[in-house]
Amino acid sequence: MKIIQVSPYFPPHLGGVEYHVKELADGLAKRGHQVTVASSCGRWNNGFVRIPSIDLFYVPIPIKRPNLEADIYHSHVPSPLFAFVLRDSSPHVVTYHNDVVIPGNLNGHYLPRPVGAAVEGVNRKIIRPILDRAKIVISTTKSYAETSPILKDYIHKTKIVPNAVDVSLYPRKREKKGYVLYAGRLLHYKGIESLIQAMSEVQKKADLELVLVGDGYDRSRLEEMARRLDVRARFTGRLDRSRFIDTLSHAEVLVLPTQNRLEAFGIVLLEAMACETPVLAFKTPGVAEVAGEGGMIYSSPGELGEMILELHESPNLRMNLGRKGRMAVEEKYSWPRALDMMESVYREVA
Repeated sequence: MKIIQVSPYFPPHLGGVEYHVKELADGLAKRGHQVTVASSCGRWNNGFVRIPSIDLFYVPIPIKRPNLEADIYHSHVPSPLFAFVLRDSSPHVVTYHNDVVIPGNLNGHYLPRPVGAAVEGVNRKIIRPILDRAKIVISTTKSYAETSPILKDYIHKTKIVPNAVDVSLYPRKREKKGYVLYAGRLLHYKGIESLIQAMSEVQKKADLELVLVGDGYDRSRLEEMARRLDVRARFTGRLDRSRFIDTLSHAEVLVLPTQNRLEAFGIVLLEAMACETPVLAFKTPGVAEVAGEGGMIYSSPGELGEMILELHESPNLRMNLGRKGRMAVEEKYSWPRALDMMESVYREVA
């Protein structure tokens, strides 16, 4: 089939959606499909169409409609303007990665709630015509689709195709060392403050370091918070792929503390589970569904601290959760399975 993947951004631009689209495009091309990627930026070894755009606060605005011909048009949202331009293309498949929920602190700046609400309202007016005309809407988890204020109205034509990882890249049964890990962007909506707060109590009872991999606008503020609470925290910045996987594989536990629906899945959970590293996550729809496959779910900083200590004091529990997580990734979240499911969707609408 001739398939076009339409994504607002594409690697080397960083992000979970970008990573997903690249791996999807690579996998489909290896299976013999004629794949083209259309995006505002990036590069790809196969067919690539750069759409002239104006980048405005993580929402690239296309200034020219691309002339694209395909058997399948597959758009990825949020940042819905690219999908909106192609809304009349048929058959159109749309992966709805997450709701648009504007945080009160954006890139280190306070954002009044009325402004955020206005942006969310504009997004709803743009996204609904796209989903109305799409043949199939894809969500990465059932729980997120059922709780989304937008996606729940399209359940009748929603298919579940999860995110995935290349399991072979991640080592098993590495010796765990004395640290708790966070990996991701250092931004307010990620909920990292609650993890630092929990660790301030954990470190009174256990010799556990907090390691934070990644960078972002709130790094200096989070470093100051850790100093103020006397939390032993090591901020590594971004790591290259091999160092990141090594750091992930030696962690006692990975914590994903996001409470915002901007976090709909958490690919880093799969990466940790593939390393047999247990995971802890806040009870956010989607994220909690994934984390439950290889870890535990919490609902407060106090409960998070208790779970970190429980895992620290029970190597057998860590080992059992790690094995369970690795098995889940192999059986449910591998790229061969995700590609099988996506090809099934394409065949249904082609």
